[in-house]
Amino acid sequence: MNKMHVLNLGKRPGQQSMLVFHALTRLGFEGLVVVSPRIPLASVGYFQDAEKEIDLAYCREAGIPVMRREVGGGATLLDENQIFYQVIWNKKNPKFPKSIEAIFEFLSQPPCETYREFGIEAHFRSANDIVTTQGKKIAGEGGGDVGNAMVFVGGILMDFDYESMGKIFRVPDEKFRDKIYKSMEENLTTMKRELGCVPEREHIVNVLIRKYEKIFGKLEVSSLSSQTVDKMIELECWFTSKEFLFKKTPRIPTGVKIREGIEILYSTYKAKGGLIRTAQEVKKDRIEDIILSGDFQFYPKSKLEFMEIELRDIKKEKKGINRKIEEYYDKHRIETPNVKPEDFTRAIMAANKS
Repeated sequence: MNKMHVLNLGKRPGQQSMLVFHALTRLGFEGLVVVSPRIPLASVGYFQDAEKEIDLAYCREAGIPVMRREVGGGATLLDENQIFYQVIWNKKNPKFPKSIEAIFEFLSQPPCETYREFGIEAHFRSANDIVTTQGKKIAGEGGGDVGNAMVFVGGILMDFDYESMGKIFRVPDEKFRDKIYKSMEENLTTMKRELGCVPEREHIVNVLIRKYEKIFGKLEVSSLSSQTVDKMIELECWFTSKEFLFKKTPRIPTGVKIREGIEILYSTYKAKGGLIRTAQEVKKDRIEDIILSGDFQFYPKSKLEFMEIELRDIKKEKKGINRKIEEYYDKHRIETPNVKPEDFTRAIMAANKS
């Protein structure tokens, strides 16, 4: 078995803080990466539609790069006030649990213990949050499969720019933006808020690495190779391209009546494990085409597109749709923490004309 490594990368320029784990998964790396972005960066989850989630015009004006990642979770603002932990391993590595829910809980313990060492009582809350004893979120996490590798990512919140985070979201009106800002202030906390100050960054990093070594054993210190840098440069061209950034943008024409009897329907449904969006082309009560997106976790991620295909040409009827999705889950061993087949069914059935 390959030895587990640690890369302590400090603050990286541009989008390298997110590109690094995408590159390392393709190069067979196994271990822990600790990194922060030097400049703010908007990150969109793999199953999200960037145009629906992010105010792209604001990001362009503010000079904030937008990048879509290859793991699930929601849109967020990344900056130097966050210390990201990225764990990468081969799917066959026996050190790791097999189920996604077990992986999240297992790999969340080191950051929880890191917070506790600095006097903040924190614990894992399914499906992908770390919260304080008051129930305030102090870290969000995500993960998924990339080729033969698995990735788990999260961040220690030293401080947080609530105002800028509120501005990157696309909202129907500015009153809604104010609600987002107030909700974040009430429900999202940081080390600075909990302690009144921010401990030295390198001290936090050292504690975090030590806590991960409790579950992995001694990690071998590595440096960023030229091969990894070359792969990051290669991936940046693809990850920032319109083709990849807008990959989940519905293929269905928006707001266009194709012909009599065909409707374009939309819905959003909040499951415990995340928001589900649907865009559907429906003809005489049968689903002609459907797109599923959102900030949920879906493993294996490539199977979501095939589930969409399975739902084509099916009668839009609750029992039949739910049965089809449950059969698909069983056949392909789908895992979606805190999102059940019934949640997708409810999202589909909730769709109405735009």
